[in-house]
Amino acid sequence: MVSREVSVSPAFRKQLEGYGLTTAHILYRLPDYQDILQTYVWQDYDLCPMFPALNKFLNFWLEKLEGPLHSVTVAHARLIKPAEIRAVDGEFRLH
Repeated sequence: MVSREVSVSPAFRKQLEGYGLTTAHILYRLPDYQDILQTYVWQDYDLCPMFPALNKFLNFWLEKLEGPLHSVTVAHARLIKPAEIRAVDGEFRLH
C-alpha cells in the first residue's frame, strides 16, 4: 500500500479552522488635502467578530501611513458552511 501526502492550500486550511473571507472598505483622507476622501479595499481571511488580521492591518495603517482614517465598513462571509439537507418525497429510478 502506497501512502500519498495530500497538499492542502493555506487558504483552505484557514477556512476549515473557522476563518471567513473578510472585506473592508476603507475611506481615508489624503494627507495634503484633508477634504478629499480616497478609498481602499482590503481583503483577507479573518475570524469574526474580533477580526485580528484586520485590526493588525488598521494598527499598521495608523502607525505607519499618513492618510487619516475616515471610516471602515466590514463585510464577512464564511465560505465553508454546513450543507443544507432537505427531505425529498419520492423515488427516482434510472433504467
